[in-house]
Amino acid sequence: MSDYTISAIGHIESPYKQKFAIPRQPRLVPQAKAKLIFAPDFNREEFVRGLDEFTHIWLLFRFHETADKGYSAMVRPPRLGGNERKGVFATRATFRPNAIGMSAVKLEGIEYKNGQLSLLLAGIDLLDGTPIIDIKPYLPYSDAMFDASAGFADTRPETQMTVEFSPQAIEFVNAQTQYPDLHDFIANVLKQDPRPAYKKQKDGEQSYGMTLYNYNIRWQVNGEHNVVTNIEKN
Repeated sequence: MSDYTISAIGHIESPYKQKFAIPRQPRLVPQAKAKLIFAPDFNREEFVRGLDEFTHIWLLFRFHETADKGYSAMVRPPRLGGNERKGVFATRATFRPNAIGMSAVKLEGIEYKNGQLSLLLAGIDLLDGTPIIDIKPYLPYSDAMFDASAGFADTRPETQMTVEFSPQAIEFVNAQTQYPDLHDFIANVLKQDPRPAYKKQKDGEQSYGMTLYNYNIRWQVNGEHNVVTNIEKN
């Protein structure tokens, strides 16, 4: 066995400022826009020449917030309600050897502005500040395997959650102009039901909060219905 040193080529600027509410997989919330900001050693357009010919890319990244917490051979996938154990290599759990993850995301553009090279991304599922260690183009003929099966995660996770916005929340969303998709972004995040598995089993009204972009968002859950009660700027 050998040890290797890997340097980040950049980091993600993401609307997800905390782990809570991040979708379980990429592209489940297409309105989640982000930027990949290249590190100084890779801040040259030559590194991405030709990348604009591809619509999607793979991001290899490091789970930087949990990397120092070690790993377990067995984990409890949220998809199974947190009640069943699987081997870590049979899951996409964050607590894994080397703490490396991968996401296939949409590439919406390449930007070189004020001396900074960036990739414009959509459908992101990464925490703000996530270090990126490599980029590879997504190849449909090779990467899309239509005869594949995926065990306990064979289908897209679906919920029956509905989302309603209070008059105050609607007024706030309509008044801001920085994020045109903010309403649909919040709604699709909540339709994923980001609550911990054990909370989903509880009856009665529950209140939650999350930060998306620079906004504090409060909502209530009753059964399978969400009501966004308040949105305010940090």
